[in-house]
Amino acid sequence: MTLVSIVTPSYNQAAFLEQTIRSVLEQDHPELEYIVVDGGSTDGSLEIIRCHADQLAWWASEKDSGQAEAINKGMKRARGEIVGWLNSDDMLLPGAIASAVQGFASRPKAVLVYGDTRAVDAENRTLNVLHYRQLSLADLLCFEIIGQPAVFMRRSAFEAAGGLDPSYHFMLDHQLWIKIAQQGEIVHVEQVWAAARYHPGAKNRAQATGFAQEAFRLHEWMHGQAALAPLVKRVERRERASVQRVNARYLLDDGQPWPALRAWMRAFLIHPPTALRRLNLLGSAVLSLAGLGALREAVLRNRQKRLSR
Repeated sequence: MTLVSIVTPSYNQAAFLEQTIRSVLEQDHPELEYIVVDGGSTDGSLEIIRCHADQLAWWASEKDSGQAEAINKGMKRARGEIVGWLNSDDMLLPGAIASAVQGFASRPKAVLVYGDTRAVDAENRTLNVLHYRQLSLADLLCFEIIGQPAVFMRRSAFEAAGGLDPSYHFMLDHQLWIKIAQQGEIVHVEQVWAAARYHPGAKNRAQATGFAQEAFRLHEWMHGQAALAPLVKRVERRERASVQRVNARYLLDDGQPWPALRAWMRAFLIHPPTALRRLNLLGSAVLSLAGLGALREAVLRNRQKRLSR
C-alpha cells in the first residue's frame, strides 16, 4: 500500500482549520501521514491542532518566513512516496487521495497528478467548478494555472526540484510545477478532488496584485533557465501574452479595471489567440469602466446559485 503524506501550512486560519484537518483525516486511503506546520498562530488555531494531535504524524507551531518555508519544513518530515499540501482554508473532497494514488498507479512515469477544483466561499457555497485539461510543460510556461489543492506529487520529484523557493509568496506552486514537469509526465484526472476557499482574507483576494507581480518575476526566471530556453523560445509570443493576461485577471480582482483593460490589450497585441481565450476579462473590465460592475456581480451570483443547487 502506498503511503501518502499531506502537509498543511497554517497561520491564523482558525475559522477554517477544523474543516481542513477533518477533510484530510476523513479520507478513505488507509496509509496516510498528516503533518501540520503552524507559523505561530494567535487566533485559537493551536487549540484546534492539539485536539487532533494524536492523529498527526508531526506538528509544530513557530514563526517562519511564510508558506513556502512551512511546507518545506513539513516535507522534510514526510515519508510518503506521494505528497501534497493543503492550505489551512482549503479542503480535500472525499476519495481524493485514493483517486490520486490510482492515478499514479495507472501512469507509472507520472511525477505529478492533478484533479479539478471547486471554488467555494467562506460558507462553503460553490462559486465555480474549475475543470482543467491535460497540460504540458509548454502550457505551464504559458501560465496555464492548476488549482494547487488538487495536486499530488512524487516525493522524489519534489525533492529533485529543490522544494519550494521561499522567496516566492504567490506563484510558488506554479514555479514548482514547472520544475517538476521537466522530470517526467504530469497527468490530469477528470475528477473534482479539492475545494479552494475564496474569502476576503485569502491571498487571492486580499493581495491580488502580488500574484501579478510574481508572474512577471516568474517570466524573467523562465527566460533565465538554460534547460528551458529552447521551449521558451518556441512559445515566446504565447508566453509573453499570457503573463499580461494573468496581470489583467489580478488587476480586475484588485478593483483596477482600467489597468486590467490595458493589460488585456497588450496581451491581444502580442498574441491574439491567448487574449481571446479569456474574453471574459475584457468584458468585465469594460462593464466596470461603464459603471455596470453590478451587472457583472449579478451574473456571478446567478452562476453561484446554479452551481449550489
